[in-house]
Amino acid sequence: MAELLYRIGRFSARRAWAVLITWMVVLGLSVTAYLTLGGTLSSQVTIPGTATAKVTDQLAERFPSASGGSGTIVFHTADGSTFTTEQQTAIGALLKSTGELDGVAAATDPFTTQQQLTEQAEQVRDGQQQAAAGEDKLDQAEAALGGLPEDQYAAAKKQIDAQRNELAAQMARLDIGKRLLDMSSNIRMVSEDGTTAVASVVFDEAQMDVTPETKDAVIDHVTDGVPAGVEAEFSNEITQSVPQVLGVGEVAGLVVAAITLLVMLGALIAAALPILTALVGVGVGVTASLALSGAVDMLSITPVLGVMLGLAVGIDYCLFILNRHRRQLLDGVELHESIALANGTSGNAVVFAGSTVLVALLALNVTGIGFLGMMGTVGAICVAVAVIIAVTLTPALLALLGTRILPRRLKATIGQSHAGRVPTSPMSTTRALLTAVAGLAVLIVLAIPALSMRLGLPDGSSEAEDSTQYQAYTLIEEKFGAGVNGPLLVVAELPSAVTGDVALETQDFVGRRIFGAENVTAVAPIGQSSDNKLIAFQVIPAEGPNSESTAQLVRDLRGLSPLDGGITLGVAGSASGNIDISEQLSDVLPLYLGVVIGLSLIILILVFRSILVPLTATLGFVLSLFATFGGITAIFQWGWLGAVFGVHDPGPVLSFLPTILIGILFGLAMDYQLFLVSGMREAYAHGAPARLAVRQGLHAGRTVVTAAAIIMISVFGGFIFSHTTMIRSLGFGLAFGVLADAFLVRMLVIPAVMHLLGTSAWWLPRWLDRILPNVDVEGAALERSHPVTHVPLEKEPVSTS
Repeated sequence: MAELLYRIGRFSARRAWAVLITWMVVLGLSVTAYLTLGGTLSSQVTIPGTATAKVTDQLAERFPSASGGSGTIVFHTADGSTFTTEQQTAIGALLKSTGELDGVAAATDPFTTQQQLTEQAEQVRDGQQQAAAGEDKLDQAEAALGGLPEDQYAAAKKQIDAQRNELAAQMARLDIGKRLLDMSSNIRMVSEDGTTAVASVVFDEAQMDVTPETKDAVIDHVTDGVPAGVEAEFSNEITQSVPQVLGVGEVAGLVVAAITLLVMLGALIAAALPILTALVGVGVGVTASLALSGAVDMLSITPVLGVMLGLAVGIDYCLFILNRHRRQLLDGVELHESIALANGTSGNAVVFAGSTVLVALLALNVTGIGFLGMMGTVGAICVAVAVIIAVTLTPALLALLGTRILPRRLKATIGQSHAGRVPTSPMSTTRALLTAVAGLAVLIVLAIPALSMRLGLPDGSSEAEDSTQYQAYTLIEEKFGAGVNGPLLVVAELPSAVTGDVALETQDFVGRRIFGAENVTAVAPIGQSSDNKLIAFQVIPAEGPNSESTAQLVRDLRGLSPLDGGITLGVAGSASGNIDISEQLSDVLPLYLGVVIGLSLIILILVFRSILVPLTATLGFVLSLFATFGGITAIFQWGWLGAVFGVHDPGPVLSFLPTILIGILFGLAMDYQLFLVSGMREAYAHGAPARLAVRQGLHAGRTVVTAAAIIMISVFGGFIFSHTTMIRSLGFGLAFGVLADAFLVRMLVIPAVMHLLGTSAWWLPRWLDRILPNVDVEGAALERSHPVTHVPLEKEPVSTS
């Protein structure tokens, strides 16, 4: 591989303009493919095959009117007064026209619905009073029969008994109606103080298939049509769209990365080069990936992950090659030879490091969860593009720039010795022991909050406080109860069709069983399928969609099935779907972690030809990973430092975040392990004592790894201040994970532990040594087979074609 990369580097340097133009053409083609083939990104996280998905499919097939996606519009008066009659009428007319928009099936008028509910309650009460009065009249009529002849008495008595039976049936229906109304009494469309109203918008398509254009049309139509003195807020289901990829925070992250590069490299052109190549890589990787969205379902956060990874690894991989090339130029190596050699050595390490990230990301497909596998695949595409650009476009640009990548003050020292001071003594054992113990203690303390980590998906409460989603969520919670933000849809599957009084009795029976479950505040039947074998109920939990009690309620309701008579229950709805997704992701997390740890051990044994080095490296990765989980839990679930990170309403950790972090942080941890520990192995192989080799290897690699880690933290950290909750937590998790792994584990704990292990760190059983292939990650054999030619660099051309 090193020899091949050497040749690629030399070819790219000699044909620099051709390589540059080729990449510009590739970028143009990928952008064109995205514009012509790209489809709609989904903001709804779904996993086919879950209990919720099965119920949803059942509804779509047999009860289409209850299977469409829905969202909520919250109307409220601006000054907190009650709605006027004119405002109510105007809102009703606005919702009627909203229901006529393309893609919208219906929009309910909350004032009309609330009035109908009130009238139904009154009708039931009036009916019960009339039935009681009729019973009294029948009693009086029967008492007056005593003086009639026997044949007349029998006929009159038979007629009265028939009336009693009919009245009893009527009273039974009224009693059932009264119980159903009582069970649904906490479901209101207009708040008791008359200041807030909730309207439901039902779409033609399932929630996942509702297009952003349809949602935007609803928002624009309602916003433009609200009457004076009234404001409208929209729930997450209506406002969710493709998140912003590049904002102020992301730009700030790139600025910090640029400053880091400028400080390290000392030349503006050299500092701009990694950022330029990373941006080209992101442009190609992300647009090429988005071109697939027309053929496969893709979550809206997926391209953001590609941007994060593409920028971070793209900058770092270019930096590794650039840094090696600069050192060789200063030593007087001929330009093209230096580029080729840097590509064959550091480029070889880049390819290997990128391969570990690729393997970890593609391994997300083993989870069997479609959207997670797609996120891993898109991330892998962006990383692969970053690697290819690093070993092709970077050499071409280096050839075009010539000596301009060097600071002016260093150009005068070309050809002179630039060897830095190499440590001649190892660190003290006492220092190593204290460092290892202190580092492990810090990591364990950071990991403690992870013991209470709960997984979930964001709801309106986690959005920015000035967002319409947050305003809608808090208004509903305040005026109608927290559970209204996460209603459940319970479906009763009947063994046979029921109609008339039997259907009413079945609704009553099933409704009472559901209402009897803990943490249920209201139950209301919402309809029956056309084959009369399916009855749907709306169930309002006591708490919000991300609460533990709601998750337990979903499990309890499913546990009720089967009811007497062979009735089976299924639970659906966004809250139920989020719970199912979180539980399934929790189930696959140990499997994926096991796969990654196994990969880690195999890769590191191949690279370092050791048993203890891979074990310590893998344990270090696990510790930094759980420290990252702990940091995420403390901030996003517990609310620590919430004001700093924009967490105003703590909730569960993003359900797919731990799995994504395992894949990405594994790859990055192996990068840092490779660039640091390979230097230690090289020093040990060249005859340095094991403990001295640890210090010399750390000394040789810490500058570039420190810069690379700071760049990654800056790029990832820029996403912490995104307006989208998913992106904020993902950005924080990646930034904190790199911080913990690079600075705590790789630069402190691992060197200290390797010092304590001494020579035994490089122990490998003889039988294993014989069968393992020799993996030359740093391209040492290439350096031996290509002795460099030293020439005065001032005589070299500045650019070449």
